[in-house]
Amino acid sequence: MGRRSTKGKSAAFRMFNVTYADGTQTSNRRVAVEQLDQSFGEDLIDLARVAIQAQDDEIAQRSNQKRAKIEGISEA
Repeated sequence: MGRRSTKGKSAAFRMFNVTYADGTQTSNRRVAVEQLDQSFGEDLIDLARVAIQAQDDEIAQRSNQKRAKIEGISEA
């Protein structure tokens, strides 16, 4: 049997470095480009902060360990 061609759209992501209030840092946090839609005039970093906070909240819910507050975000 032949293989099926998977020529679909690949997911596009932007990478961000995150610094937390407790001094920890994470590098290359992936955020889907769809979540960074600036058509309403919002800042890219603000949109990334919302998306990364949602990721952190989901991880905290699963692991029962709350993450520190996000101090800063920069594009990687």
